[in-house]
Amino acid sequence: MTMTLLTDEAPTVDADRVRALVEYYYENDWTDGLPVVPVTETLLEEFLAATDRGADEVLFTISHLNRSMTVRLAAINAALAGCRADYFPTVIAAWEAIAKEPHPARGIWQSTTGTAPMLVVNGPVRERIGLNGRGNVFGSGFRANATIGRAIRLGCINVFGLHPHKLDQATQGTPAKYSACIAENEEQSPWEPLHVEHGFTAADDVVTAFVIRSVVHIEARHTQEPEQLARDLIDTIARTGALIHEYTSALLVLTPEHAQVFARAGWSKDDLRSFVFENARRTRDELAAVGKDALSHKTRWRLPGTHPDSMPDTASASGEPDAVASLHNPRSVQIMVAGADNAGVSAVVEIFTLNPPREIPFSQSRIGGDR
Repeated sequence: MTMTLLTDEAPTVDADRVRALVEYYYENDWTDGLPVVPVTETLLEEFLAATDRGADEVLFTISHLNRSMTVRLAAINAALAGCRADYFPTVIAAWEAIAKEPHPARGIWQSTTGTAPMLVVNGPVRERIGLNGRGNVFGSGFRANATIGRAIRLGCINVFGLHPHKLDQATQGTPAKYSACIAENEEQSPWEPLHVEHGFTAADDVVTAFVIRSVVHIEARHTQEPEQLARDLIDTIARTGALIHEYTSALLVLTPEHAQVFARAGWSKDDLRSFVFENARRTRDELAAVGKDALSHKTRWRLPGTHPDSMPDTASASGEPDAVASLHNPRSVQIMVAGADNAGVSAVVEIFTLNPPREIPFSQSRIGGDR
């Protein structure tokens, strides 16, 4: 492989100076482990000029750390991440959406669970700045996706001090701790997109912020029956390893091919949600086999029925104590379409929610203004 490092049109730079600057950022722990873009006052001004928000305006605060994300700090970290200045309004909206989510302010990003922020972007901004919602949507290759998500991670590190082995106590973590930002493939979805479903217009540019634990891919190229496909998704949603609390929640990221399987059968998003809710269940014996057949009095996390802190779960008091629901209600499942239309591969994104989960386990903010 041959790479051209400089051309006649490239600006003349002192390569040793650039390398020294990159090392300086490493020495100060201002990176996520990857090199960052050195930030000058001139570059910072380009970012601040991309918004009408005041540089000292606070976007998000973690009170127990006594630290806040201002517009200026968000701009610095967006520039460090490699964003273009025209991405910055999306980064601002992302921080505002995060601020509406209850978990980040309470310290969930410091958890041993290893959670991470994940952003979903809807609206015309996807095309304006080149956000990928199609092939390799969770992978590399697209500057806007990679750097907008990374701007949030660098802000977590540099503003809130969430360094691993320090304030970030993740046991294993997730690749999403580098960057997790995708666009919805609205053009190939048979349903209304995520932001329209929740009250915005199709012309609105919206960022949705989730707190996630993992992304699990589902290989389902074998069927055109909606019930079979839904049960394949349910098997991952209701796996015992997902049941930390009494209930779990999920974001279904369906490829266009899978979304069409449901749509051709006349299923709406609510039809799919209802089917998943009704069938995402485990037997009492299955839960007992892994020591998750009861709840903790203190935390309401699942534990063995023989544990001294145990209490019966909600199903025990119902008319079907052996059919233990994995979901609190149908709205514990959110649905969007992303990925290429070339194979039957979708994803279940495990969402970390309140216990019990609230109806909509995420928060949204419109780019360029409030809803």
